[in-house]
Amino acid sequence: MYASTIRDILTKHARLPHDVNTLTLTDDLYDNGLTSLSTVNIMLAIEDAFDIEFPDTKLNRKTFSSIESLVETVTELLNR
Repeated sequence: MYASTIRDILTKHARLPHDVNTLTLTDDLYDNGLTSLSTVNIMLAIEDAFDIEFPDTKLNRKTFSSIESLVETVTELLNR
């Protein structure tokens, strides 16, 4: 549901070496060039876009490992 917005954020902030739109929902973003610095930028952009705040429990590699995991996290945080 939120995958399109997350793809836009990844395009702007992830600085991956190839087009984000070629990735599947489950492709590992770290295997595709995501760095820890980019992860912070993505987190801030997602927080702004969805007016949410990532709790400490969600600040881990698993949360940012794929588009699917980001969608699941955003959905969970919006439904609190």
